[in-house]
Amino acid sequence: MKIELVRAWPRRYESRQLDLPEGATLAQALAAAGWAQDEETVAYALHGVRATAETALRDGDRVELLRPLLADPKDARRRRAQAKADADGSRRG
Repeated sequence: MKIELVRAWPRRYESRQLDLPEGATLAQALAAAGWAQDEETVAYALHGVRATAETALRDGDRVELLRPLLADPKDARRRRAQAKADADGSRRG
């Protein structure tokens, strides 16, 4: 079966296509790619849905190695909204 492994950093992206036997797990895919879990990987996802190292893979699966968030999404949204409100207010005055 063919699967894709993906990992990304702020300015870099890496992807590997693998051909694995049926029933292979996410951990086996990582080992086949030579991608040991590093301190930057906090979780895994399969097509955007959280998965574990024991998750069995199927043909066509896309495995993503997830990194820690750089900013809390709620805080980032609040900052953008405040910046927009500040900009709108300065245009009126």
